[in-house]
Amino acid sequence: MSRPDIDEILRQTLEDRRLTRGEKRALGEVLKEKELSDSDYAFLRSRAFDIAKEAINHPEAKEVLDWLEDVSKLLTPKEEANSGTLAKSFFSPSDTCPNQIIGLIKSASRSLDICVFTITDNRLSREIIAANERGVNVRVITDNNKAEDRGSDVEELEYKGVNLRVDNTRHHMHHKFAIFDDSIVLTGSYNWTRSAALNNEENFTISDDRRFLKAFRTEFETLWKKFA
Repeated sequence: MSRPDIDEILRQTLEDRRLTRGEKRALGEVLKEKELSDSDYAFLRSRAFDIAKEAINHPEAKEVLDWLEDVSKLLTPKEEANSGTLAKSFFSPSDTCPNQIIGLIKSASRSLDICVFTITDNRLSREIIAANERGVNVRVITDNNKAEDRGSDVEELEYKGVNLRVDNTRHHMHHKFAIFDDSIVLTGSYNWTRSAALNNEENFTISDDRRFLKAFRTEFETLWKKFA
């Protein structure tokens, strides 16, 4: 099945702003005929989101989101629905960690939620700004004291228009996690700093496990409201 064929099928099911039983059955049969890999399914889900994004300004936007939810469920094999297929760990000092983060930021097309204690690595800050400028919904939460450190990129992020909040307590916002396109979570000891990449013994893990994603998404939204 070619990409234009996939797009055409998905667009046809969106015409009435819902995925009917007949359409679900027909699409399911088409998918069953193909020997699709995990990356194929990931691509299909990405296309569904892109197509929905094109229609999101329509007066029937809620119906578009309902369609997207139904299609996304159909394009997620049952065994993947919760456990996910991605689970990788990375360790510093090395360039592996910043390069991995840069790759994830570059791949984000819809949303990027960052909750990190301190941000001083200019390479990562540049990618955050670039993501924001290309239309990704970027939100950053960081620690108020670390934001004032020498070399902190927080002021630059805010100056460039990145939606940013800092904790307003006498304690530290000490988390180090990020959520990419609401589909991949990154978490570990790794601060987004040059010293973490060059000198420190640090780590982080990335996963698309929906159970982890739900927990970290809830925590991010809680802090986002708390630090408003």
